[in-house]
Amino acid sequence: MDAGYDTHVRDTVGAGSVAAVAEALRAYRLIVAMWVRSTMAYRASFVLTALGNFAATALDFVTIVLMFSHITTLGGFTLPEVAFLYGTTSTAFGAADLLLGSMDRLGRRVRDGTLDTLLLRPVPVLVQVAADRFALRRFGRILQGALVLAWSLARVDVAWTPAKVLLVPLMLVGGTAIFGAVFVCGAAFQFRAGDASELQNSVTYGGNTMLQYPPGVFARELVRGVTFVVPLAFVNWLPALHILGRPDPVGLPGWVAFCSPLVALLCCAVAGAAWRAGLRSYRSTGS
Repeated sequence: MDAGYDTHVRDTVGAGSVAAVAEALRAYRLIVAMWVRSTMAYRASFVLTALGNFAATALDFVTIVLMFSHITTLGGFTLPEVAFLYGTTSTAFGAADLLLGSMDRLGRRVRDGTLDTLLLRPVPVLVQVAADRFALRRFGRILQGALVLAWSLARVDVAWTPAKVLLVPLMLVGGTAIFGAVFVCGAAFQFRAGDASELQNSVTYGGNTMLQYPPGVFARELVRGVTFVVPLAFVNWLPALHILGRPDPVGLPGWVAFCSPLVALLCCAVAGAAWRAGLRSYRSTGS
């Protein structure tokens, strides 16, 4: 009887957790749909801003192309290989920025007290903050990164195997989750710092820019830092080095290249714990 009772409790808790996640996703979709409808009410404005966003992000790759008009390799990488790095990190970061890019506004809500209104609603605060002012124009970054990635895949000199083919979507999904976890951790820090959006952007946007270039052009200490401290290297560096047949400057074993999904899960767990701790420490401006 006790065993049956324990099983029933575990099943109930598990079902409740699944239901809570499903409800949170449903709430996220509803909030996003509201902002999308608001955006599409002014379609010409949306098209212009989306094209502007696309052009602005494309300038980063134009800079790389202009650089290669004077050199043949950068850090030992050819233009298609650098384009592969650029495409993978830009696509993953663009997806995370689209889904969670509004997290950097949390500090403003903490300062002006509007976070209190989110606490009163029967929807997880994380969902509300993530979906707040959902900017569909950010899809331009994803499209631009995906186009560069497609171009690089058609021109990069790689002996493709089933494992390497599988590694490309794994690194995109894992990279999106890793960047998303960094967004959430940065937002959690703002509960205490009040406004750390610039610090958060230096890790997210700055990390994305850094991953567009070969690891060999950076100091080894920095490469170690983004491998073992803030594991951005798992977004594309380590998987890409395996695909391109290049040695790892940190000296990790080859199987580590396939650990991006595992590292992403760990980062999400850390981000969830940081968010819960930050939310518990929050004190209203009226307190």
